Amino acid sequence: MAISLQDQLLNSGLIKKDKANQAKKEKYKQSKQQRNSKTEQTEEATLLAQKSLAEKQAKDRELNQQRKLEADKKAIVAQIKQLIKLNSQPQDSEGIAYNFSDNNTVKKIYVDDATLKNISNGKLAIVKYDARYELVPAQVAEKIKQRDARYILVLNDKIKDDVATDDPYADYQIPDDLMW
Repeated sequence: MAISLQDQLLNSGLIKKDKANQAKKEKYKQSKQQRNSKTEQTEEATLLAQKSLAEKQAKDRELNQQRKLEADKKAIVAQIKQLIKLNSQPQDSEGIAYNFSDNNTVKKIYVDDATLKNISNGKLAIVKYDARYELVPAQVAEKIKQRDARYILVLNDKIKDDVATDDPYADYQIPDDLMW
């Protein structure tokens, strides 16, 4: 077996036993400090790793939430377009012009007389689909309004057929050719 350098120096008389013990104690203290500092360093490293992991998870959650919101918006737009496509009413290109506003500009669509009355009575609504204007029933327009009200351009209140009892002008009929 090999004898350590310290033992060889002691045997040859170059160092004293007190100095050897003191050197041994210092070496032990240094190794102990290194072990303690390693645990502190590892604790700091673990804390930093946990902190960065938590930040990454929060960021990922936020990104997933944004993606989900975008997907929901796309789904709503698809539902609205499907409702409009399935329920659009025909327009009469040679009929009566019905004027309405879209983004502070006056637009017009041509409809027949019955469709004009239905729009005025609130049975039909005008919606904007891509760059076109479509007529849809009021019930469908309400469903579209629940999803996104920006698509609805004209949705009049439904007029009751019965005349109010306290109306002083109930005996007078409104002319059919009166256009506002």
